[in-house]
Amino acid sequence: MNDMTDGEKGLGENPREIVLRPMAPIVPATNIAGNSLMFVISIMSFLACLTLGAVIMVQDTANSWQSQISREITIQIKPESGMDVDAELAKARDIALSFSGTTGATIVDTAATARLLEPWLGEGLDMEELPVPRLVIITIDETSPPDFAGMRAALDDSVKNAFLDDHRTWVDRLVAMANTTVIIGLCVLALVFIATVLTVIFATRGALSGNHHIVEVLHFVGAEASFVASKFQKHFFMIALKGALAGGLGATIAFAVAGLWANARIATPESDQAMALFGGFSMSAGGYIGALSIVVITAVLTALTTRITVIRTIMEIDLIRSDPTRSI
Repeated sequence: MNDMTDGEKGLGENPREIVLRPMAPIVPATNIAGNSLMFVISIMSFLACLTLGAVIMVQDTANSWQSQISREITIQIKPESGMDVDAELAKARDIALSFSGTTGATIVDTAATARLLEPWLGEGLDMEELPVPRLVIITIDETSPPDFAGMRAALDDSVKNAFLDDHRTWVDRLVAMANTTVIIGLCVLALVFIATVLTVIFATRGALSGNHHIVEVLHFVGAEASFVASKFQKHFFMIALKGALAGGLGATIAFAVAGLWANARIATPESDQAMALFGGFSMSAGGYIGALSIVVITAVLTALTTRITVIRTIMEIDLIRSDPTRSI
């Protein structure tokens, strides 16, 4: 009585118990196409994070320029034969300090002037032989700046070859250039996202083509388009998330290496000029938040693109079924 047939043994101790095999996924978990898509998305994410980081860096630098220009002005004195440049510099400094709104004045000595010219003229300059203008840097009160017109008039009357430069003209041009660069960067970022969407559409179409018969059978036996789309959506979401994380991490490492290079070459003329133009090559908190946002946006955008593509493809299948003369 206790003996069981071979068929009953295959069903377990209870002959009526049915052992279900696990259902294979509609989309294979790993394949060559999926790995290629992950690699492409990682590149796109890397470029997007680099672009966003560069945009934030340029914008921060432009804000720094505007902040610095609101705190400092410069008096230039061009030397000439028989002129006591040091005396004229001291006179210009005293005139500037006599105006309300100035908080300090510093005369740039010959050593500092030579160092500023090293990137263009090299080292070992003899400032006595070069008619290089000498500078007086004046710090001003940002909330209550001095009377620049009155200061210019006083310098013209008392100091030889003096020129007051408030830097507004060239800083406005640099800020305009920075804003243009930001706009271009945002356009590049938009193009990267568009390229990512197109890549995902092609990859989804390819996955649907490879599993077309399975999708069609599932749909014809009652599986709704949203159910089939959710399977593809989850698959491509994980691919995009992994690729975007790799790209974002690569961009963060790239900025970290650039920052280390800038710190290693600090106090050199080349580093000073580069940091003056581009900042410290380091990502701020906004840069890290932006990189994380790009990772999330890339993954979500991929999932949404996949879902829409699958649903539209299934709708096309329904149209072909209802009208055989149509073709996808």
